[in-house]
Amino acid sequence: MTETRESHGIEPTYAFYGDDFTGATDTLAHLARAGLRTMLFFAPPDAARLSMLGRLDALGVAGAARTMAPPAQQRELARVGAAFAALGVRVIHYKVCSTFDSAPHTGSIGVAIRTLRAYCASELVAIVGGQPNLRRYCVFGQLFAAAAVDDGRHAIYRIDRHPTMSRHPVTPMHEADLRVHLQRQGVQHVQSIDWRCYAMDDAALLAEVRRGLDTKPDALLFDVLDDTHLHAIGKVLAHYASRSAPLLAVGASSVAQAYACACGASTQFMTRNEAAAPLTRARGPVFVLAGSLSPLTELQIEAAHSYLRVELDPPRMIGDVASAYLAERVAAITGALRDGRNVLAFTARRKANGESRAHSGNEAAPQSPLAHACATLLQQVLDAVRLQRIGIAGGDTSSFAVRALDAWGLSYLAPLSAGVSMCRLHSDRVELDGMEIMLKGGQMGDTDLFEQLIHAPIFDAA
Repeated sequence: MTETRESHGIEPTYAFYGDDFTGATDTLAHLARAGLRTMLFFAPPDAARLSMLGRLDALGVAGAARTMAPPAQQRELARVGAAFAALGVRVIHYKVCSTFDSAPHTGSIGVAIRTLRAYCASELVAIVGGQPNLRRYCVFGQLFAAAAVDDGRHAIYRIDRHPTMSRHPVTPMHEADLRVHLQRQGVQHVQSIDWRCYAMDDAALLAEVRRGLDTKPDALLFDVLDDTHLHAIGKVLAHYASRSAPLLAVGASSVAQAYACACGASTQFMTRNEAAAPLTRARGPVFVLAGSLSPLTELQIEAAHSYLRVELDPPRMIGDVASAYLAERVAAITGALRDGRNVLAFTARRKANGESRAHSGNEAAPQSPLAHACATLLQQVLDAVRLQRIGIAGGDTSSFAVRALDAWGLSYLAPLSAGVSMCRLHSDRVELDGMEIMLKGGQMGDTDLFEQLIHAPIFDAA
């Protein structure tokens, strides 16, 4: 193992697996913004790739485990866990959605913990339960999340009463207590470290963690109510990661935030009030593919005034006439892009009877033919037109679409809004290498996000 690390010229201490591509780019952004040299790969990198990149402080693998049934998920994570262990990292982070939506049959967090535990011998398995910069909070083990209301403000809901996540078409959140939610996925004994403990001094907090570990839990769940709590959690992670055995941590990008705090890095948790916007205006036409059916993405589509909108009819994309229909849609999209127009292609928002389906909160069922069809469409568009900047909306759409490209990784470029970043695509194909790409989950981003993708975001100075 030591020979492998030395031959690569890197000594990463932190490695993460994103259970979808959009969340993985958020973790990439937080680590990079903290001053840690980080690369996100689409598969565990080989020695040649690592040698080419040189020293890395952290690395990640963007996957699609949240769409997988347990056998496929176990195979995927065993492969990734072995690769991370071979690099000798101190922290292995299983990055989940900040809403923790998962189920025993799809994207099971329990399966992830049991599989990755084999590569992390530390007695502590840490679950970080909130991410305040995304308005996700965990209090006494109960998860809360924001949702946009009609007047544009955000209201906070217990996750089992959240207007979108409680109705998720694949992994609806019907339980707010994360201990119970995880117990249903086979994590039988989860002890809670509640937010009041963070007022203790460092020694007292570690003693509280020690008492929790003495009960031999499967994991410790850490409350998170505000960013200061991440500093306290980071100290706990650093304490256990510094010992002889690697540590397994589970949670959203707040795990990376806490780790960066412990490293003494220049942490900048992305909020709407960003002091500087390094992203510049797009130098050519922008293409956006929106497969998410979330209410927020619907608002973002309605606010995208600078785009030619091309509707995609799901039944025709996956039916008997799929090839001809895709060819016609690709021709319409590429023709407009060649004319210099920005194009937004989006899956239809209505059922055949005209009833809205935006309430479903996400795209079609995981690994559906529609997700593959969207990936094929993107691939054909990029084969026909060379673009400098693109965006993809929807977790499943992003995962399948990016995997369809002949590329191997992403690096962080610039912020857009909370939970959404611009990345740079890395590929051995000249026409793809360096392309700027935004990947966003259905619940992420400002209402004018797609406009920001063209014009660059303007952040408040306050």
